[in-house]
Amino acid sequence: MPLFARSAALLFGLLALSLVAIPPMPTLAQGREASVSVDAVTRQPLIATVDVLGRFIARQSGVLAARIAERVETVAVQVGDRVARGQVIARLSSDRLAAERARMDAQAKAAASDISAERANLAKAQQTLERQNRLKGSTAYRPDRTEDAERDVEAHRAALRRAEADAAVAKAQLDLTDIALVDATITAPYDGVITVKHVSAGSYVRLGDPVVTMLNHVELEIEADVPANRTGGLTAGTLVEGELQDGTRLFAVVRAIVPEENTRTRTVAVRFVPHNSVTVASAANQAVTLEIPLDQSRQVLTVAKDAVTVQRGENIVFVVAEGKAVPRSVRLGESVGNRFEVLSGLEEGDLAVIRGNEVLRPGQSVSVSEGQG
Repeated sequence: MPLFARSAALLFGLLALSLVAIPPMPTLAQGREASVSVDAVTRQPLIATVDVLGRFIARQSGVLAARIAERVETVAVQVGDRVARGQVIARLSSDRLAAERARMDAQAKAAASDISAERANLAKAQQTLERQNRLKGSTAYRPDRTEDAERDVEAHRAALRRAEADAAVAKAQLDLTDIALVDATITAPYDGVITVKHVSAGSYVRLGDPVVTMLNHVELEIEADVPANRTGGLTAGTLVEGELQDGTRLFAVVRAIVPEENTRTRTVAVRFVPHNSVTVASAANQAVTLEIPLDQSRQVLTVAKDAVTVQRGENIVFVVAEGKAVPRSVRLGESVGNRFEVLSGLEEGDLAVIRGNEVLRPGQSVSVSEGQG
């Protein structure tokens, strides 16, 4: 027999002996009882929420503009300064305005003097007319003089009205000069922070030119773009919970839901007022995650999340029935904290396996750990 054939026969013989010598091993864990932990399927209120990213925004912000055209005399603030309402921000040159006011004041006084003179002339004309009227019925009465006196009264009344109008114009011009003098001092309209400084001393500003930009850092509110199909649980006054990036928890109240949907994002802008009496945000545009309720609270059947395993694309929950592990295919709904809403597959009171379910087999005997079930 060739050497190769003898070697092959010897190898097959050894393999056959090894198979006869080693008895077949019993299936591991076959019939072995598994120790598991369970949790009951229960009903509980569901207030489903969805996380929406919002941001703090200032209720008051914008540019403080010059209301007159003039040279900047001083700027009393720098970027980052906190200012109080009424605090001086900048002063514009007022020497020209002071001179203009003096001129307007003189014109107003001259107009007042013209009124006094016209009133005297009108009184004199009225006296002359009265004397002519008393002469009626006598030989000294002359109708032409009476008519002349009547025309003089009318003329002086018109002159008085013109003098009064001139005085009103002069007074209005004086008031405008006073307003311009006030506008030469630019003050903060609210408590806030200077974010941009647009001018410096010596520069010239025209009417409407920006001087500084500021925002109200005290009265902040939250704006969030909420998906339009997630606003069913929101109404004015709804209290929601949120969290800052540093983990700080806060509450906010819905102030308004803007009735306009963004056609690109299909979201609706919602404004919230922080419920805390002290503003928790340190800056505008600071991010905050809000937990938006989807709808009103309702009672739902729930199962612990640890009880759910995925097998071949199905959600499976093992329940303990008569000491055996029984798999149930379940359909799940919303997340409720550390539990899932159960739409089908389980009944209230079922004992769902939450520990040891990873290696369970259908029909395997189980024992419930102490303190469970």
